[in-house]
Amino acid sequence: MDGEGGSLGLAKSAALKLSEMGERTKQLGTAMRDPDRQRRIILVIVCVALLLDNMLYMVIVPIIPDYLADLESEQSEHVHVVMHPNTSANSTSQDKSNKDNLDVQIGVLFASKAILQLLVNPLSGTFIDRVGYDIPLLIGLTVMFLSTCIFAFGENYATLFAARSLQGLGSAFADTSGIAMIADKYTEEAERSRALGIALAFISFGSLVAPPFGGVLYEFAGKRVPFIVLASICLVDGFLVLIVIKPFSNRTRENMPVGTPIYRLMVDPYIVVVAGALTVANIPLAFLEPTIANWMETTMHSSQWEMGLTWLPAFFPHVFGVYITVKLAAKHPDLQWFYGALGMVIIGASSCTIPACKTFGQLIAPLCGICFGIALVDTALLPTLAFLVDVRHVSVYGSVYAIADISYSVAYAMGPIVAGQIVHNLGFVQLNLGMGLVNVLYAPALLLLRNMCQMKPSFSERDNLLDEAPQGLYDTIKMEERRGKKKCYSSAGNCLPVDENGFDPFKAQRSVSVESSGPEFT
Repeated sequence: MDGEGGSLGLAKSAALKLSEMGERTKQLGTAMRDPDRQRRIILVIVCVALLLDNMLYMVIVPIIPDYLADLESEQSEHVHVVMHPNTSANSTSQDKSNKDNLDVQIGVLFASKAILQLLVNPLSGTFIDRVGYDIPLLIGLTVMFLSTCIFAFGENYATLFAARSLQGLGSAFADTSGIAMIADKYTEEAERSRALGIALAFISFGSLVAPPFGGVLYEFAGKRVPFIVLASICLVDGFLVLIVIKPFSNRTRENMPVGTPIYRLMVDPYIVVVAGALTVANIPLAFLEPTIANWMETTMHSSQWEMGLTWLPAFFPHVFGVYITVKLAAKHPDLQWFYGALGMVIIGASSCTIPACKTFGQLIAPLCGICFGIALVDTALLPTLAFLVDVRHVSVYGSVYAIADISYSVAYAMGPIVAGQIVHNLGFVQLNLGMGLVNVLYAPALLLLRNMCQMKPSFSERDNLLDEAPQGLYDTIKMEERRGKKKCYSSAGNCLPVDENGFDPFKAQRSVSVESSGPEFT
C-alpha cells in the first residue's frame, strides 16, 4: 500500500508539473500573438545578432597579431634550421622582412571580412527584398556560426583567411536583414528611432567589449575558447529565429510589394548623401583602430593595458549620444539632418585634436568625442534611410540597408590597409587632420535633407491611389495605416498638421491639381 501511495504521489506531482509546463507554453504562445511583445522579442534577437557580428569583427584584435607571430616564428625557425643549420647570418634583415610580411598579413586578414561584405551586399539586399527578412537572417546566423567554428579550429593563415571572409558573407545577410526587419516592424518614426538606437547601442557594446573579452580568454584559455563562446551564442540566436520568427512558416512575404531595385536607390540623391555621411563619419574610427596603438607606444610609451583599453571609455558617450539623439528626434523629427551634421562636426574637431594629446588621460577625451559624434550620425541617419524609402520609393527596406552596410564596409575595408600606408608615407598627424577636415567639409551636404519632411504626404508611391492601386493584403494594410497616420502629422514629424476641422492642406492641394488637370478616375 505504501508503494502504491508513493507511486500515486509521484504520478500526481508529474501531472502537476506537466500542467504547469502546459500553462507556461500557453502563456508564451499568447505573448507571441501579442504584436508588441513579438516586436520586442524580435528586436532582442536582431540586437544579439548585431552584437555577435561586431564582436566577431573586433575580437581578433588582441588575438591574431600574437597568434600569427607565433606561427611565423615557428615556420621561420623550421626553415632556418633546414636551410642554414650552422649559421645565423642575416638574421636581422630576415626578422625585419618577416615583420613587414606579418603586418601585411594582419591588415589583409582584418580587411577581408569587410571587403567580402562590401561585394555581397548588393546581392543580399536584392535577395532580402525578394524573400523577406527572416530567412536571410537565419542564413546569416548559420554562416556566421560555421565560419566562427572554422576560425576557432584553424591552424594556418589560409584557413583563418577563408573563415574571416566567410564571416563577411554571413554579416552581409544578418546585418542587413536585421536592421531592415527593425525598420519594417517599427513603422512609427519615434518608435523606429528608438528601436534602431537600441540596436546601435548593442553594436557599440560589441565593438568595444570584444577586444578585452578576446584578450582575457586568449591569455588564460587559448585561441579557441573566445570563438567557441561566440559560436554558441550564435547557435542559440539561430534557434530563437526558428522558434519565434518561424521563417519557413511565415507567408507574409507572399504579399510583400516589389521593392525598388538597389541600382535605383543608389542614384537617389538623398540616399547618396546619407550613405556618404555614414562612410565619412566612420572613417576616423576605422582608420584609428589599426594605427593608434603603435602611435601611443612610440609617443606616449603606453603600457599594454592602456592600449587594450583605449576605446572602452568611449562606450559611455556613444550610448549617451544614442539616447540624446532618440529623445531629440522624438521632439523635433524634422531636424534629423541637423543632428547628423552636428555629429560630423564633432567627429572632425575631435579627430584634429588627437595628435596634440601627450598622455593616455588626454587621449580619452577626443576618442569619446569621436564615438559621441558617430552616435549622433548613425542614430539620426539610419531611420532617415527608411523614411526616404517610405516617401520616395516602396516600403521594403532590404536594399536601402544594404546600401548602409556598404557604407560601413567601405570605411572598414579601407581602414586596415589604407591607414597604415598613410601613416607610413605622410604621418599620423596628417592622417587625423585629413579625416577631421573631410568630416567638417561634408557636414553642409546634409542641408539637402532639411526639407524632406515635406515629402511624406505627396511623394509616397504606395500612398497615392492616383499612381497605383494596392497590390495584395500587405499594400492594403500599409495604405490604411498611412491614411490613419495622416490624422497626426505633428506627432509624426510632418511640417503641416491637419487642423481641428479635419482640413488636410496636402490633400486639398492634390484635389485642386487633379481637378485642374482633368477628370478624376476612380
